[in-house]
Amino acid sequence: MRIAYFDCFSGAAGDMILAALISAGLSVDALRAELAKLKLDGFRLEVQQLKKQGFAATKVDVHATEQQGHRHLHHITKIIDGSDLGDAVKNRARRIFTRLAEAEAKVHGSTIEKVHFHEVGAIDAIVDIVGASIAVELLAIDRIVCSPIPTGSGTVKCEHGLMPVPAPATAELLVGVPIAPSDELAELCTPTGAAILTTLADSFGPLPPMRTTQIGYGAGTRDGKTRPNLIRVFLGESDTPSGLLEDDITVLEANLDDASGQQIGHAFEALFAAGALDVFVVPIQMKKNRPGVMLCVLAAPEKAAACEAVIFAQTPTFGVRRFSCARRKLDRRTDTVATRYGTVRVKIGLRAGVVCMVAPEYEDCAAAAKTHGAGLHEVAFAAESAWRAANQS
Repeated sequence: MRIAYFDCFSGAAGDMILAALISAGLSVDALRAELAKLKLDGFRLEVQQLKKQGFAATKVDVHATEQQGHRHLHHITKIIDGSDLGDAVKNRARRIFTRLAEAEAKVHGSTIEKVHFHEVGAIDAIVDIVGASIAVELLAIDRIVCSPIPTGSGTVKCEHGLMPVPAPATAELLVGVPIAPSDELAELCTPTGAAILTTLADSFGPLPPMRTTQIGYGAGTRDGKTRPNLIRVFLGESDTPSGLLEDDITVLEANLDDASGQQIGHAFEALFAAGALDVFVVPIQMKKNRPGVMLCVLAAPEKAAACEAVIFAQTPTFGVRRFSCARRKLDRRTDTVATRYGTVRVKIGLRAGVVCMVAPEYEDCAAAAKTHGAGLHEVAFAAESAWRAANQS
């Protein structure tokens, strides 16, 4: 398995991420050829090698050759969908822009349809986001891990005036993500950088076990006061067997013999709202021959504290056991198919790039079944059949 680890010791920006991947071996000619498939005129990609505060690095600049106005999400997705890029690249780019639109909409009290992207909708952001999506494909990256991200300190000037760092959209994008402290008086993480990494990263934490093959450095524009303005990416190979992905999760457990069914059901909902990956109970026999249940919660490490707080608040337990657990899993992606019942999302499980699981999304199937008066199994069968028909080799 090929892993990319982003070491964001000085933050992250879209141009820095793309530059680091070029430094780590992404062909500039291949990148330009893929970007040409966007059919987007009005920009020139400049790539140069330079020294940033004493370190050799790659710098990327996107020069707009014509004035561009504000864009909405539907304008950008139309550009992506109308391109000749591969489906995997399109899907990544759409996901990043949608996540960015959701963050902007929340901080402005609007909707993703109404939000216009200001600087984010400019050509340079489109090139950075689509370029990063292309790089993942060209470098055959299977898994992305990211370090905690420093945001900097002080204030940043934006269209709405001076705002504290991190900027509101950046802060929203980093909810639930480990943030590293920094005394650098600057905006270290931009909305574009945050959107790319939080969308594409499979996990956050230290450098994972792997054999490093390439290291790339991407430079930002300014010079840092307390650290070089660089982002570093490690490319390497993992020995995880059989093409499975591997990550670490936190397991939380509590034994309950004095909780009602209503309490446990309410705790389930609150735990999922707090970000739990899975929640379940196991029947157990407790002291004094009391029947009870063991409440088990699986969570990403950065969500464990929030889930633990829910257990203490919503159940009568006096203690919670917690331990880290290594997990192996199928790689996954989500496709959307058209059926006679409407569009349905389909989860695809992959092992070493080979599809081994096709699972129509229950919520979509249930909604379509209710709307059309059909059986749930009919909608699910139609969705899986549509996906298989469209992906026959």
